[in-house]
Amino acid sequence: MELENILENLKNELVNVNAEHQLNEVKTKYLGKKGSITSLSSKIKDLSVEEKKTFGASLNKIKTEATNLINNKKEEIETNLLNEKLKNESVDISLPAIQIPVGAPNIVEKIVEDIEELLMSMGYDVVDGPEIELDKYNFEMLNLPKGHPARDAQDTFYVQGEELLLRSQTSPVQVRTMLEGKGEKPIRMICPGKTYRRDDDDATHSHQFMQIEGLLVDKNISLSDLKGTFDVIAKHLFGEDCETRFRPSYYPFTEPSVEMDISCHVCKGKGCPICKNTGWITVSGAGMVHPNVLKNCGYDPKEWSGFAFGFGAERLAMLKYNIDDLRVFYTNDLRESKTFDRKEAN
Repeated sequence: MELENILENLKNELVNVNAEHQLNEVKTKYLGKKGSITSLSSKIKDLSVEEKKTFGASLNKIKTEATNLINNKKEEIETNLLNEKLKNESVDISLPAIQIPVGAPNIVEKIVEDIEELLMSMGYDVVDGPEIELDKYNFEMLNLPKGHPARDAQDTFYVQGEELLLRSQTSPVQVRTMLEGKGEKPIRMICPGKTYRRDDDDATHSHQFMQIEGLLVDKNISLSDLKGTFDVIAKHLFGEDCETRFRPSYYPFTEPSVEMDISCHVCKGKGCPICKNTGWITVSGAGMVHPNVLKNCGYDPKEWSGFAFGFGAERLAMLKYNIDDLRVFYTNDLRESKTFDRKEAN
């Protein structure tokens, strides 16, 4: 009877409880260490065995019911508080949203992807290769035997002796691709990737840069095919009014070799500081694949011919977007990131 009275009193008190601190007081009064329900446990020791069983079961039942009543009241109070808060607070949906800065593709990445998509539409495959390369592929098979002046040790990062190095160009991937062709398959491939040279970093130089090289090997390929391909790339990047030209040059792995120029897109050929008042800007080195390189890779130069070209991705990006310092491509300055966002939007 005493247990039932305690539970009834608890119910009556909970009716008037409207705050969490009031509920804590009630909980302590009934279920605390000295609470009216907890203190009844001390009476068990004075009861007989049968009485202990009956009283103990009743006491546990009352404790459970009291705990449930208090927990339910707690949920009720929390729900009421939340509803009151939502009632008093309002959201003005006409206010402008908070602008959260978002990233944008780096312009070098954008240039690479742009050229990849263009050349893939022309039937080229995008091929990758190791950045730590063997001297054999980086130099020897490209008609650069040991002792050749173009193999200046001051220009190359050697990893182990003179046989293992960080590739100074992506041309080794061309060699590997031709070797896979076994002198039997025509090849159309480009290889965008990082290259490394021992150079001092400044506004126009870096010890690490992105190179985009292309190779086409087939039968009856001529310099005019290279010129046509270059025209397509130049007009795609710099506009339909962009003109191109070849100038004689020298590279050990091509013969004949040329430098490829575009008309200055800033002054439209009139002459300005960008083109050094010539009206033309050099953007690439290229040429017909040297017969020795074809032989080294298993292709008969009497039957097969081809052309190769190479662009610096950073240089193309600098020209296309009028950037005068390539170091901004690799910094985390948000002011520069915003510049990339604007150029990307354009």
